Amino acid sequence: MMEAAWRPPARTGARPDEYEFVVQPRLAGHGPTLFAGLSKRVEQASPTVLSSQTMSESSLREIYVSTDIETDGPLAGRYSMLSIGSAAYLAEKELLGTFSANLETLPASAPDPKTAAWWATQPEAWSACRQNLEAPTVALKRYVVWLKAFGGRPVFVGYPAAFDFSFVYWYLTEFAGENPFGYSAIDIKTYAMALLRKPYRACGKQSMPPEWFDPVRHTPVALDDAIEQGRLFCNMLKANFGA
Repeated sequence: MMEAAWRPPARTGARPDEYEFVVQPRLAGHGPTLFAGLSKRVEQASPTVLSSQTMSESSLREIYVSTDIETDGPLAGRYSMLSIGSAAYLAEKELLGTFSANLETLPASAPDPKTAAWWATQPEAWSACRQNLEAPTVALKRYVVWLKAFGGRPVFVGYPAAFDFSFVYWYLTEFAGENPFGYSAIDIKTYAMALLRKPYRACGKQSMPPEWFDPVRHTPVALDDAIEQGRLFCNMLKANFGA
């Protein structure tokens, strides 16, 4: 049997809220696998640790920053992030504020042909993300100021986070010189996998309970998508932690 433990990271310059997951040998366990043992240990955790009250009242409260982006290719740095929209929520689904920016493309980049072909079928969405363009340096520094204004610890929330966060991380590092998120990012589909106890690929939005969705109108604008998925995430938090 193996025992799971947490320890601070060893790498230099790491943020104090970053940890490494360590698996250590253990002679006696609660099941034949690591996950069987972990399941029983999580169920025995103190309700105080997992309560929504603790999440909202802490002086180090988490700010859930639901974010949607548009790009002209699949790889950050080689291709451009065209638009970003973020909506900052507390766990109770209180919307603290929003941010949006349409960005100038990277000077040395060209659109990915397959992505460009897709954009050609989406004229309304393309028009929405090509208005009122800002230089990335201006927009991303403004984004950092916005993120810091809420206090607490920002947590990136995306769908899919693996794609969206890769661009936001690169752009913040490249153009703002800092990344307030650190490596704190939550993928909504992965969270759904844990709540529904289904395989990852069986946890798309079509498989999620209808009560997780608020009646909002879908638009091609990144900020509107961010608000919509932020409400979805907060409803999932409520389903997990209770009212």
